[in-house]
Amino acid sequence: SETMMTIAADPRHLGARIGITAVLHSWGSALTHHPHVHMIVPGGGLSPDGQRWISSRPAFLLPVRVLGKLFRRLFLTRLLALFDADRLVFRGQLAPLADRRTFLRYLAPVR
Repeated sequence: SETMMTIAADPRHLGARIGITAVLHSWGSALTHHPHVHMIVPGGGLSPDGQRWISSRPAFLLPVRVLGKLFRRLFLTRLLALFDADRLVFRGQLAPLADRRTFLRYLAPVR
């Protein structure tokens, strides 16, 4: 939601405050582990002063590549903060990731 709201507020994209209803699903339709989020977002939002409606462009609400870049940065920043706060647990085959250098090397390809 933070990614969507940040990009939507940017005047280069929508320049509006949007509303969001989101649901986290942790399983796919085949009942396999597949975490993902479903969102319902209106086709626009309120102007920063709250006085008027700003409609999105007809083809899309916000640019996917811009959303992806910000989401990845926020996700990785917060994941590393959890690691540094010793809030992550690695068991079994993932146990080596408890080492910070190994963890950073593991994350490097997605940066």
